[in-house]
Amino acid sequence: MSVEIKDIEDVVIVGSGPAGYTAALYTSRADLEPLVVEGFAWGGLLQQTTDVENYPGYPEGVMGPEMMQNFRDQAERFGTRFITDDATKIELSSDEGSTHVVHVGGQEIRARAVILAMGAEPKKLGVPGEDELAARGVSYCATCDAAFHRDAQTLVVGGGDTAMEEATFLSKFAGKVSVVHRRPEFRASAIMLDRAREAKNIDLVTPYVVQSFEAGDNGSLGRVVLENTEDGSTNEIPVTGAFVAIGHKPNSHLVEGQLELDEEGYVLVEGRTTKTKRPGVFAAGDLTDHVYRQAVTAAGTGCMAALDAEAYLRDTPIDAEAHWSPDPARVEAAAESAAG
Repeated sequence: MSVEIKDIEDVVIVGSGPAGYTAALYTSRADLEPLVVEGFAWGGLLQQTTDVENYPGYPEGVMGPEMMQNFRDQAERFGTRFITDDATKIELSSDEGSTHVVHVGGQEIRARAVILAMGAEPKKLGVPGEDELAARGVSYCATCDAAFHRDAQTLVVGGGDTAMEEATFLSKFAGKVSVVHRRPEFRASAIMLDRAREAKNIDLVTPYVVQSFEAGDNGSLGRVVLENTEDGSTNEIPVTGAFVAIGHKPNSHLVEGQLELDEEGYVLVEGRTTKTKRPGVFAAGDLTDHVYRQAVTAAGTGCMAALDAEAYLRDTPIDAEAHWSPDPARVEAAAESAAG
């Protein structure tokens, strides 16, 4: 770990992506010299995205990895430090003015304020071709990618409100949208289901599951093989785009049992802030958002978290007695574990 780490950091940001890097930009411009534990997969889900055409300031669009590099470079310009490694454990204090501890390998990093921006991952089907054709026709966000499939034949997988919302949005662009669900009945609310049924180019296909995604002649998605869950028969649908809408899983496992989570695992915050129930702990981005899940909304909450953290540090004196020192034996054991 080559970056210099202070005895007590003012702000440690766990996670990257639009939320983490925006929080880093704002806290670094406030002279807080933030330390970002950005993870090996730095940049979040946008590192897996090709063209981004719905983020303000990029009139010609931008590649997802390029956009995240821009975010990172801008934060670094103002003094942000980065650890390109994964946090392995987070210990959050309940005491006002105390420090929290972020573990990275064998290193224990103490911080007066922690901004959590670990994001969320879309749930996958786990079928052949899904990973290979991701960003080449297989997508997890119709709002992001629907415009690439104008007048084309497309498919949405799922039976809940998210699937119906994705299909309804997609129907404004695509020539046809097939919604595939494993059961004859849908879990979606009546109003969302009615909206999908009212769209003339949406076809509800049940009871089927996706057996595989297959490439076309150009190497991108060309067809989807479906299997009937009742009689085992198969059906092949030619499509240019397939949208998997079976939910997301927030990366909240490091704070489970320490922060309040909703039934899906998203971190709960206080009102229209990024404050959690722990003093000096703030959460932003897709880790808290199961509704919008857009780069621009994640960046907005990253800004909010930075401002909330800055206000907390300004108004909260350090409680010297509440600070604790890591157990040397525990640090040595953690270092040995990380090394071997």
